[in-house]
Amino acid sequence: MNHFPILFFDLDGTIVDSGEGIMRCASHALHHYGIEEDWQQLAKFVGPPLEDSFIEFYAFPKEKTKEAVTVFRERYFRKGIYEQKLYPGVLEFLKKVKDSGHLTAITTSKMEIQAERVVNDIFPMLAPYFDKIYARDMEGVRHTKADVIRHAISDLGITDTSEILMIGDRKYDIIGARECGLKSCGVIFGYGGREELRDAGADYLASSYDELLEIV
Repeated sequence: MNHFPILFFDLDGTIVDSGEGIMRCASHALHHYGIEEDWQQLAKFVGPPLEDSFIEFYAFPKEKTKEAVTVFRERYFRKGIYEQKLYPGVLEFLKKVKDSGHLTAITTSKMEIQAERVVNDIFPMLAPYFDKIYARDMEGVRHTKADVIRHAISDLGITDTSEILMIGDRKYDIIGARECGLKSCGVIFGYGGREELRDAGADYLASSYDELLEIV
């Protein structure tokens, strides 16, 4: 019997190692404003909604944030989306998960158009392993990770949320899960790390897909 019949997965830092592309696009956007950031510091852009990063980390006002996001996405769709790779072993893990009968969904802070392109076009080998893709919408109705999770729960018609495990690599995944009353598992091979995930209240931690498979 599955411990959690329904699995919600973050995308960046959990299924796909997209750090290089996101960080290079963030550097490109900051350079537009004369900001030269240390490479390692750019990892903070992997995970949260893009707008929030410019506001929280650099105190950009609303209009400047909107422009920065446009500059970021111009490079992202031209080049950054290709600067990523699948984590080793992820396809084998996902096959085992689907073969065991889990319902699986992506719940990401990427925009819908980005998430769908990554799963369906950049890495089409992922598509058979996910029943649904949930992400942020262009209208801004779904902004936080909790917003995306709530939408997924509603769209899938799930009534027993104890059956769901949210899996991600950043505190935003864990916090979003807690806000929605879900159990969560932090994967420490992503961009958050053990301390961040533990402090956010992750119910489980996994350092590999093999460990994650034992949990789910």
